Amino acid sequence: MSKIPDIVPVTDLRQDATSILKRAHISKQPIIITQRGRASAVLVSLEAYENSQHEREILHLLAKGEKEIKAGKGHELSAVLAEADELLKER
Repeated sequence: MSKIPDIVPVTDLRQDATSILKRAHISKQPIIITQRGRASAVLVSLEAYENSQHEREILHLLAKGEKEIKAGKGHELSAVLAEADELLKER
């Protein structure tokens, strides 16, 4: 079941930024900022943003690995697992 997005008009953000920032931090969910009734931006906590970037980096590495496998290139399993462990430690 999909969660209803949190939507905040930009005027509300201007008037009560502290409360809205706290809400983003606590909920760990994106807040859609609207301007003139249309979605204009997305506000996320720093933690949610960093997690998203980290996941994106891992997906990029997996896609790169698939391309290398198709091209006949390869790496030792121990080296791949060590690199994966380092990426997980950073999180």
